[in-house]
Amino acid sequence: MKILLLGGQGQLATDLAAELRARGHELHIRSHAELDIGNAREVAAQVSACQPACVINAAAFTQVEQCEAEPERAYAVNAVGASNVANAAQASGARCVYFSTDYVFGGPRGQPWRETDTPQPLNQYGKSKLAGEAMAAVNPRHFILRVSGLYGLAGSRGKGGNFVEAMLRRAQSGEPIAVVNDQILAPTYTAHLAPAVADLIVTSQYGLYHLSAAGECSWFEFARELFRQAKLEPQLRPVSSTEYGSPVRRPAYSVLDNTKYLGLGLTPIPDWRRGLSDYLALRRNRGTGTPCGS
Repeated sequence: MKILLLGGQGQLATDLAAELRARGHELHIRSHAELDIGNAREVAAQVSACQPACVINAAAFTQVEQCEAEPERAYAVNAVGASNVANAAQASGARCVYFSTDYVFGGPRGQPWRETDTPQPLNQYGKSKLAGEAMAAVNPRHFILRVSGLYGLAGSRGKGGNFVEAMLRRAQSGEPIAVVNDQILAPTYTAHLAPAVADLIVTSQYGLYHLSAAGECSWFEFARELFRQAKLEPQLRPVSSTEYGSPVRRPAYSVLDNTKYLGLGLTPIPDWRRGLSDYLALRRNRGTGTPCGS
């Protein structure tokens, strides 16, 4: 299948590209520098010129604090950009893929969120991505994929790395580390997410799906398991979101229920602990970044 992949230098797009190439797809990649999805005319022109069977929109404005400070920019990329891509794909007869987020949820919850649950985003990032979902759905042949706590070896260019790398750097520096223990999610390794996406997008089972690692943990538990696997012993302590003092409200529980996806009989996404293990193993093999403990 001929696939146009947008946002081609991000951590998710990097692992998606590797997976799709390994499966024999004809891949055409555009980075943000090569294509601004906020420019409707340029998006339409490039999609028309490429004539793909599928357009994957992995371009996004994901910096939560900046989205709060610059909501217009967040909507321009995450919502208007989604509309431009979906419309251009539809005009060319292509299916489209849009990545959303667990941050579309925010209400009280004690069990994983399903696709049929009503979103209630608490911040501008979540609101802009929810708007993007509606925009992407104008193309009847859409896959809207809600994901959670992504991290990949390529790092998130907009964030200057990812949570795992930030924690490893701080551990090596010897500084005390405080991590919130009252935000529960399912952090997902992008190299584990990519096969699930690749499985799904070649089907005709269009619609909204939740795709995330199995299991759940707080950010504190995630950091603690990371340091255990990396054989590091920093000064790590749990704090509440209030104590941490972020200016942005985040959901206390945003675990996603993957039952709908799993019901198709496609590749399950491994547990979040396995994600950490595989990430660290690949990191060691490539000699990437800050070393782990001995």
